[in-house]
Amino acid sequence: MACRGRAPPRRSGQEGSQELRPAAVNATLAGVGALVLWAFLALFSRLAAGIPPLQLTAMSFCVAGVLGLAMLAARGRLAALRQPGLVWGHGVGGLFGYHALYFAALAYAPAVEANLLNYLWPLLIVLLSAPILGLRLGPRRLAGAALGFLGCLALLGGGARFPAEAWFGLLCALGCALVWALYSVTAKRLAAVPTEVVAGFCAASAVLAAVAHLAFEPTVVPDARQLLAAGALGLGPVGAAFFLWDIGMKRGDPRLLGTLAYAVPVASTLLLILSGQGALSLQVAAALALVTGGGWLAATARA
Repeated sequence: MACRGRAPPRRSGQEGSQELRPAAVNATLAGVGALVLWAFLALFSRLAAGIPPLQLTAMSFCVAGVLGLAMLAARGRLAALRQPGLVWGHGVGGLFGYHALYFAALAYAPAVEANLLNYLWPLLIVLLSAPILGLRLGPRRLAGAALGFLGCLALLGGGARFPAEAWFGLLCALGCALVWALYSVTAKRLAAVPTEVVAGFCAASAVLAAVAHLAFEPTVVPDARQLLAAGALGLGPVGAAFFLWDIGMKRGDPRLLGTLAYAVPVASTLLLILSGQGALSLQVAAALALVTGGGWLAATARA
């Protein structure tokens, strides 16, 4: 009788573990969805070429922010936006800072080279996890970092062929990689913040970008192609992707998502080349292989 009395709790525990597993899988798939959307970030940005970087940032975040806040209001969840200043500084600084630098990089530097430098952020996440999160960097991760650095050298080794303004764009690409890596790593310390707050981050980023645009840039009236590209950015890579990434990083498998992130520069660069926005030279191919390979090596190292 005693044995039969203990059986139900054992079955209950098994059922609980089975219920958690599909939730984690779904959250990880949400993170994969963000990676897929980010593969189109460079292509949509290039299709919006001609719009000043801060104006494009404001336009795309306006789409994401308005839709996100409308969904929050419909669900009666606007109270979720009441967060400490640190949370807002982290979210708005990461989203606005990254995309302002990214759009500037694509505006002033060759698209393929700027895009590849931007996708050093997965590798920087690995490196910054040591000083910020106290995680150990073993030989495999250090080897991956070395390969990524060699990829940068391979990409910029022929830098004399770049016009003077391209170097500003390339520095912006490196800057946005650093900003996104810092945003992602430090987000681990804000895991209790609900995903809905991302809508507020997008809206605040739109306002900040609009003010900066009016102060520093001329306004360009977009044509139909540019308007559609900005809308596509706001719906996908600069909108839904942030919500999906937040879900994936907080409730999914970050190890798997970190590994899969190194497929994004490959997909993104190939989309640029197939759409006629760049050419696959030997130099670009070598840099692509080194950056992607180094990132994969670092991400798949033992914990």
